[in-house]
Amino acid sequence: MFDVKAWAEYVVEWAAKDPYGFLTTVILALTPLFLASAVLSWKLAKMIEAWEKEQKKKQKRQENIAKAKRLKRE
Repeated sequence: MFDVKAWAEYVVEWAAKDPYGFLTTVILALTPLFLASAVLSWKLAKMIEAWEKEQKKKQKRQENIAKAKRLKRE
């Protein structure tokens, strides 16, 4: 079975013996995740903007329909 305690000790020892190598490895391992997060955040922001624009368009249309109905009654 995989021994977590032994692995954690190994990682701590590695970080103590070669801090620059350890940090370089960690940064290289996390960079793709940060990039994926940035891309997904950007896509989500664009989707929210499009949804808000569509909601404003629908609201404006409903207001115009209500205004036309009021004018038609008069």
